[in-house]
Order: sequence, then C-alpha cells, then structure tokens
Amino acid sequence: MLDLDPPFRQVRRHDGYLPLEDLGLIGDGTTTALVGLDGSIPWMCLPRFGSDPLFCGLLDHARGGHFTVAPEGLVEARQRYEPDTAVLVTEMRSTTGVVRVTDALALRSGADLADDAPQSRGELVRSVVVLEGEVRLRVDLEPRGGATARARFSGLAVECPRRPDLQLHLRCTRPLDSLHSTHDLVQGDRLDLALAWGRIHRHHRLDAEATLHQTAFAWRRWLAGCGYQGPQEQLVRRSAITLKLCDDWANGSLVAAPTSSLPAPIGGVRNWDYRYTWIRDAAYAVFALRRIGFGGEADAFLGWVLDAFEHSGTPRIMYDLDGRPVPDEVEDAELEGYRRSAPVRWGNGAADQRQHDVYGEVLDCADQWLRAGGELEPALWAGLARLADTAQTAWLEPDQGIWEVRSEGRVFTYSAAMCQVALDRAAHIGERLTSAGLPASAGLLASTEQLPLPDRDGLRERVAGWRDAAERLRQRILTESWDEKAQTLSEHLDGGGALDASLLALPLRHVVAADHPRMVATTAAIADRLSAGDGLLYRYLHDQSPDGLPGDEGAFVLCSFWLVDNLIGQGRLDEAGQLYASLCDRASPLGLLPEQIDPLTGVFMGNFPQAFSHIGVIASGVNLTRAAAAADSADSAGSTAGRTA
Repeated sequence: MLDLDPPFRQVRRHDGYLPLEDLGLIGDGTTTALVGLDGSIPWMCLPRFGSDPLFCGLLDHARGGHFTVAPEGLVEARQRYEPDTAVLVTEMRSTTGVVRVTDALALRSGADLADDAPQSRGELVRSVVVLEGEVRLRVDLEPRGGATARARFSGLAVECPRRPDLQLHLRCTRPLDSLHSTHDLVQGDRLDLALAWGRIHRHHRLDAEATLHQTAFAWRRWLAGCGYQGPQEQLVRRSAITLKLCDDWANGSLVAAPTSSLPAPIGGVRNWDYRYTWIRDAAYAVFALRRIGFGGEADAFLGWVLDAFEHSGTPRIMYDLDGRPVPDEVEDAELEGYRRSAPVRWGNGAADQRQHDVYGEVLDCADQWLRAGGELEPALWAGLARLADTAQTAWLEPDQGIWEVRSEGRVFTYSAAMCQVALDRAAHIGERLTSAGLPASAGLLASTEQLPLPDRDGLRERVAGWRDAAERLRQRILTESWDEKAQTLSEHLDGGGALDASLLALPLRHVVAADHPRMVATTAAIADRLSAGDGLLYRYLHDQSPDGLPGDEGAFVLCSFWLVDNLIGQGRLDEAGQLYASLCDRASPLGLLPEQIDPLTGVFMGNFPQAFSHIGVIASGVNLTRAAAAADSADSAGSTAGRTA
C-alpha cells in the first residue's frame, strides 16, 4: 500500500546520481519530466517524448543539465503524489527549515483527459512554500549545453545554443535577473516558477495555485473512470496514471518508457532508447486498460496501431509516436551515462530487426478492435489477411525474438507462438465477417495479387485454412519445443532445454492453456531455473542463451507478473496472491516500477518507469480479482447444492 504520509529519508547519491527509486514522474500527454528527491529535474524532453532532452543530467550529472529548486544545506526529503493525480509534492528539510515544492506539467483549464485533443499548456509549474523555519532557496535552470537569458515579458527569455528550435520563457513571482539565483524565505513565504515553451503569452498571469488545482482536478476526473476494486488498489490506480503519462494523448501511441539509456546493469552496455512505441506493447496495454474501465485509451491505441500498419504497408516492430520509422541508433560520446554507464544511445537499432511476433501483435490488435465495436476498411483487412498468410511460413525462419537479441537469429518458440496467434485471430476475424451476412461485393478480402475474392465461399475457405494452420502450429509448439529430459518447453523449437521466461506468455495469448500439463511443467521449470530469488525472474540465462552482448542483467519485472498469471490459471490462488503482493511491495515510495531489479540489492535498473511493468501490475491484479470471485461463486454454488441435496 502506498504511504500517503511517507517519512523523511536521507538524500543519497551514487557516483553523483540519485537512485532511480528517488525519482518521480510528471507529464502532460506530450512529454514527461523526472523530479528528484533533491528538488532537481534531471530529465525532460521538449517539446515531445522523443525530442532531444532539454535536461539530461540523468545521463551526465555534470554536463547533462537540470532545473533545480532546493534549499541550501539539504539534509533529507520525502515525496508523494497528490492523491489520484500526476501532481508531485517534494518536501525537503535543510539545516534551517522545511520547504514544499509542488511540481506539475500543466494542463489547460477544463482539460478532459478522456478527450482525444491535446491538453498540454506547454508549461512546467514549480510552486514553493516554506513550511518551517527559514531557508535560502536555490533556483538553477541549466539546460544541456548552457543557456543565456534576457528580460522579457515580466520574466526571462531563455535561449539554448543546442536547441535553437525552442522558445523558452521562465517566470517567477519574485525578481529574477539570471538563470541562477538564491532567495531568502521564511515560514509561510511562497515562490512560484513557470517554464513555458512554444508560444509565449505575454499577458498570461502566473497563478501557480490555480494551475495546479486545475491540473489535479483534470487527473482526478479522468481516474474516476477506473473501475478496479481488488488487491493493491492504490498501486493499480497509480499504475493507470503512469501508463497515461506514457501515452501520447494526441494520437494514442504509448512509449515503452519515457527515458533512454538507463543501464541494466549499472556499468553495462545494455543501454537502449525506449521513447518509442512497440507494437507488442499494444495488445498488453489495451487488454489491461480496458479491463479497468479505460476503453477510450484502449481504442485510441488500437486505432493508432492499425493506422501505423496501414500507412507503412508492412509491419514494423516499433514506430515513433507519429507512426514513422524510428531514427537510426547513434551513440552520444559527450555524455558519460547514468552512473558512468556508457554508451548513451538515441534511436534504436532493433527497429529493423526481424521479429515474427509482430504478425500476431498486429492481428491481435485488429481482433480486439473489432470486439470493441470497431470496423475494418476493405484495404486494411486485405493487408491483415496477407499478414496471416505470411505468418503461416514466417515462423520457420530465424528471428531476433521478443527480447531483441543482437546475436544470430534462432527459431524462437515465442515467435512461433505469436505466428499461431496471427493465424488464430485472422480466422476469428474472418469468421465474424462471414457470419455477418456480408454481400459478395463487399470486397473485404484481397488475395496476394490484390484481387478481390469472388464470393463469401472463398473467404470461408481461407478462414478454414488459417484455423487449420493455427491448430497444427500449436501442436508443433507443444511437441517440437518440448525437451523430454528437462521436462519443459524450450526457448527454441529445436528443444534443447534452454529456458526463456517469455514462455510464460503463451497462456496469456491463448496459445497453450495455463493448466496444460506441459505448461504446468514449464512454469515450474522457469520458477526454479530462472529464479533470481524472492519471486524475481531472469528473462533467460546468458550462459545458456547468449544474446550477442557482454555481461549479465537484472531480473525482468514483467516476467514475474506473468508467473503470477500462470499460477492463477493453474488454480494456485494463494501462491499467486503472495507473489503479487511481494512484487507490488518492490515499487518505489511513489508507486513506480523499473524495467529490471538487481536481485542482490533491490536497486532499480533499466529504463524507468517501464510501461510493461505497470501493465503487469494492472493485468495480474484484475486476474486475481476475477479468479477469487469465480472461486467464491463456485464455493457458494457448492454450498447451495449441498444444502439442496
């Protein structure tokens, strides 16, 4: 359970960097910022998630830049969110007093987060109140590469040599003559700051209190739509907000994480840029959000995925926020990396990898789109049908798999399973179309030569072929990846016994039932052989499954939530509930989770916060709640039957 009145704690730094656990996330549907326990903002990309960062002290504390508002002589601090909002409160105790800094990326007055229209004001608001004693408050705005300032419109116009495209304006309720200033304040004093970008409104009055109130109101109105009632309710609600913060509200895309190049492990080279949209995230995110009441976000993401596929003409594993190709991966030699973990990377080289699961991801999204009441245009359905045809044979060819290995490709079991998903979902969609009584002239299916099929019978024949191919592939997965000696499904279709935690996702995608004897055995093998201790799991073991990169990594958080879901599917609800609670207890004091956790120290690793991890919180919570309700209903029915007898 999240602590609404957390204790003060010492501000720690390692190699000059705050632990990831000591960072909070704020956002406005176009970008995000990380706010540190020390009053710093070491990460903010402007004007959008995928833009160059204005502040990236997170990746180089000396040269990356930051925006810090903090008392001199800082001793300890604490952070909390205003309940059910993305408005963040940081209280800092110095040797002489206590200050409260309230931060938010502002939303427009009357903003409706359920609306498709952008709600951002293009403004970061930082409001300071002295709660006790007296303090000397330090205000430092230092973009990467430095900046100059000149007086303009009752504030400072900020010009950044590295970002000439940005028009920045810093205002304050107290006089500012530079980007670095100190202010002597006593108990009850207030100082408000607003950093704006884009169009500057010269007559816009700085009323931080009203802006923060409007922003908090918009968040609470949106979260009122959350229908979840179950275990870890506060964390599930916080996870919904975190996913919304990773959402580009204008078009419905979702970044995997709002950061880049946070290492896993510290000192390693597994540093990737996650500020893009992975198609595989779509089905998981949509499924989780819809089940707790956020059908609008789910539909927006599904529509975005289908639009991106239709416009590109061929499925890509990831896109930028506008559905375009991801930039080429480059290394930034000027930055030392988080805790000196070079290299820092922009762009993502995995974007051009061959990953066969994309066929299943796209068709699963299309299936969910139809289930939610959406419609498929004939041209889009023709493209989806071609994907299903491709999936019938694509799984035979090596790929880089769900974990995007940078070694030679293999025939991964998970990739084959997602090709099975592609065939199954295509068959399901086709069955819906043929049962809808559509006229032959509807033209809802095209052959590989782009010619319409003559009639509905042709569609039925093709659907039957997909259905048959899906079942045959499911059987091949169960037989060809099975290692009789190890008594487990294997990561590759040639067996061999090597394990991959992605096998736990097979029941989630309805490829193999969780209580199938071979899935039960596989779950036990993964829980044993991939265990990192205390319920944490590695994705795979690097000595058995080399991925082309040096070094090991931490435990991958989402995999443990997949284990929870498998235990639920096997009827082991007590074990599942205990594991779920232990995983939720690993969230930061603010309820945020990373990509990975160091199993020895509990330290967060990898990009942060990670959307996948918060999807796991929601999905497993919903699964536990429904399974418990079903068990209670069965017990009640049994008791009634006994009394009747």
